[in-house]
Amino acid sequence: MRKLSAVVAALALAGLGAVVPAGTAQASTACDNAWAGATSGDFYAYSNANCSGFLGKAAGDDSNWGDGSGSFQGSDTNSASSVLTRGTSGLAVAVYNGTGTDWGGGYTCLRKSEYYASNLSDNKFTSGAGVDNAISSHRWASESACYGHWLT
Repeated sequence: MRKLSAVVAALALAGLGAVVPAGTAQASTACDNAWAGATSGDFYAYSNANCSGFLGKAAGDDSNWGDGSGSFQGSDTNSASSVLTRGTSGLAVAVYNGTGTDWGGGYTCLRKSEYYASNLSDNKFTSGAGVDNAISSHRWASESACYGHWLT
């Protein structure tokens, strides 16, 4: 009878493992730790998923991540795979796949209350283009200006 109980317990644990993947807790913990250590008032970008591979941080807007000015420069453009906000103003962060003062291209936003997007591979800009490795600029925006286009 003990062998049957052990088999049932093992199957139950195996089933739980299929429902709750092990990587979820690690990803969440890495970004939670990054958020806890982030400077209040800043937006962060990372070259890898799960808030690793620090690219840079910014308190203000940056209309061109690929130029030589602003918080993000040169190879930072089109390199982000996760983002984080520790904003204090209540504003969201809008990220764009275009550059310049007209904030061209599609966009999507990260709410202050969401803290971070740990993996951009399943997100799209309003243009339909994928967000992962495609952010070229960002700015702080009111949630109403995001028109329901959110990183999830």
